[in-house]
Amino acid sequence: MPANAQRLNSPADEREVFLQDMLTALSGRPKQTSPKYFYDEVGSRLFDRICELPEYYPTRTERRILEQHGAEMARALGPRVMLVEPGSGSSTKVPLILKHLREPAAYVPMEICLEHMVANLGPLEAAFPQLEILPVAADFTRPFSLPTPRLRARRRVVFFPGSTLGNFTPDEARQLLRTLRRVVGHGGAVLLGVDLQKPSEVLIPAYDDAQGVTAAFNLNLLERANRELGADFNIGNFSHRAVWNADAGRIEMHLVSRCPQAVHLAGETFHFATDEAIITEYSHKYTQPALQSLAAETGFALHRTWEDEKGWFSLQYWVAVD
Repeated sequence: MPANAQRLNSPADEREVFLQDMLTALSGRPKQTSPKYFYDEVGSRLFDRICELPEYYPTRTERRILEQHGAEMARALGPRVMLVEPGSGSSTKVPLILKHLREPAAYVPMEICLEHMVANLGPLEAAFPQLEILPVAADFTRPFSLPTPRLRARRRVVFFPGSTLGNFTPDEARQLLRTLRRVVGHGGAVLLGVDLQKPSEVLIPAYDDAQGVTAAFNLNLLERANRELGADFNIGNFSHRAVWNADAGRIEMHLVSRCPQAVHLAGETFHFATDEAIITEYSHKYTQPALQSLAAETGFALHRTWEDEKGWFSLQYWVAVD
């Protein structure tokens, strides 16, 4: 593990937060967990597989946009930029920006699972040997601080690809973007990847693939609760379901109880009826007018957009305003 890797929360603290969040989630009506708990080492590897599936259009569509327009994006970011990537995962998209940047000050990947993040940084370090890479293990939805690079940065830019913003409710998205606005500070910016609204016959297979990888990814949340928290979920008693909620403009991922059952966690008992679901993820799909409003509400001005030829996905460059 690199000597400059930072872990902002101890494993014991992370476990306690996970436990309390699961207890709250299972007590709710409806039961609902945060998608951030998908991403232990197993879940992170499964998500990497999802990104390669033929049904999962967001990753390849966004990559094509980055390949075609990465040089333009880098010119917009300018020289000596400190590039921060919350939820960096395997850091596979950021090279398409880094290779065009002039004298980047540093790259700061952020991920909950430090081990998975660091294990995937080798190719990036080999491709950019002069670049200072400062990995941070943190939950970016909670307050966090950034390391100081050796080379003084002229500006901070958050690179937030992958349509991760869609996992948050509208209120949560506004709160997160205001946090990122404070992080980038005066003169900073966000390069944001967002999934756009499209027919449900395209959306649903992307979240319920024929190989069952997304189902395994979803069910791993329960396996993780068993492994780390001592819960006793019977995984075979739950199934994966993806639903398009047209009124809310979002895909929802559910874990559905196949039968009446009880689950135990930390001395408490939680009952499930047949077909009762745990909501594990929202994935909101945006329109351009909604994105413009969201930028204005959170301290940014929309400076530039790049889209694919079908209008399925958008990369948005938002500049902080005073």
